[in-house]
Amino acid sequence: MTRPTARTLVYARDDRWAGPLCDGLDRLGWRTVTARGLGAALTAMQDLGIEAAIIDMTADPAEAFATAARLKAAYAPRRLPVLGLGEPDTSGEGGPFDLIMRPPVHPAQIALRLESLSRGAVTEEEFELRAQTLGERGKRLDPPLISPAPLLVLTVGEPAPKFLALSHALRGCGAEVTGAFTAYTAFNYLHERAFDAVVLWGGEAQAEALSIAAGMRRNTRLYHIPTMLYLRSDAEVGPGEAFDRGVTDLATGDTPEEETARRVVALARTYRREAAIRTALEKARGSGLMDAATGLFTRDLFASHLARLSAAMHARHRPLSVSVLRIADNAEVGLMRAEGWLDRAIPQIGSMIGRLVRAEDTVARLAPDVFALAFPAASQEAARVAAERIAAVIACTAFDAGPGRTPFTVTFDLGAAELEPGETAAHALERAGARATARRASSVASNLASGGD
Repeated sequence: MTRPTARTLVYARDDRWAGPLCDGLDRLGWRTVTARGLGAALTAMQDLGIEAAIIDMTADPAEAFATAARLKAAYAPRRLPVLGLGEPDTSGEGGPFDLIMRPPVHPAQIALRLESLSRGAVTEEEFELRAQTLGERGKRLDPPLISPAPLLVLTVGEPAPKFLALSHALRGCGAEVTGAFTAYTAFNYLHERAFDAVVLWGGEAQAEALSIAAGMRRNTRLYHIPTMLYLRSDAEVGPGEAFDRGVTDLATGDTPEEETARRVVALARTYRREAAIRTALEKARGSGLMDAATGLFTRDLFASHLARLSAAMHARHRPLSVSVLRIADNAEVGLMRAEGWLDRAIPQIGSMIGRLVRAEDTVARLAPDVFALAFPAASQEAARVAAERIAAVIACTAFDAGPGRTPFTVTFDLGAAELEPGETAAHALERAGARATARRASSVASNLASGGD
């Protein structure tokens, strides 16, 4: 599939802040196109693979709100994340905006927000599609249940005056705040409760705050929780360093605490909604339509959903990629298959694959030892990388081989393909399977050439 020439629409009357922001986003892979008026914006959206829009609200907030609503309506049924740059509404409600931030902002900061908002849009679309697929078979997928309870925010750091003021502002926005003074206490809290956001105080210990953020990104359960680093001034830690270490957003004491609190609450609210959608999608495993051993889609259910997903991605001008993971044959696996130990390991393998993908991805068991994955809004390269990471994790897992025997491991032959214009999803899946077979043949040939078994 031909890649789009732009991913981000920037709607601004001048280049005062749009120029530097566009340059930074371009370098970070979020290629931009700028529009000065609504007509140009709508044309760009029709012609390019726009994934998100950024709108300048500073000159005329009322016009900006109207523009955001028009862009969202014009893009239906595809969900268009819209980020506003201007004065946040004191009510905390952004109307047609998914998030409003006050400029100036760092391009890396915006790129992270665009990534999160875009994924959220795809997840919501996938929920609707999956509900339709299950509905055709008489099974209802319950809508996401977003808890009305106050948002839970964990603040981590010494009780400095600015940090205490921010905690007070968060409570003023309706959030429930829990304070932790050390990293040890913070991770204890994180494992005990389901927080919607974390605020780290830089203060005198910026390195410790960054290490907490990095530690959260290494934990699959904590990975997606938004994390804000709060600093005394903008000279303490470079934005690039902070975002590289896993910080979601950055604020300083130079910004009014009320605005920073609204930003934290907006991040927390978005995260809670995305978490509710992921939970609702996972409940489909109990529908009775899934593979009994693994809880994954069956071959026929996957074929039906993949056809629907393909049509939807085409209508929404999004890419769609698929991967095939086939358990590789070798002497050890052959013996385990013959003696039934591989069959005993398959439920664990399938469950692991299901947990290692994004909520919006679909995993199926096509054959006893063959799995397929569908990645909406993902390129072939992204699908291949995801499949390789899954294979690497499972290759490190030991499976029971029976009493008195050393546990065995499995590796995968894998292939990925991106749906091409005019191609059926089934044909793309065949291409991915063929690449998995070719990869296996290449590996065997290389092993023989080097004198291996």
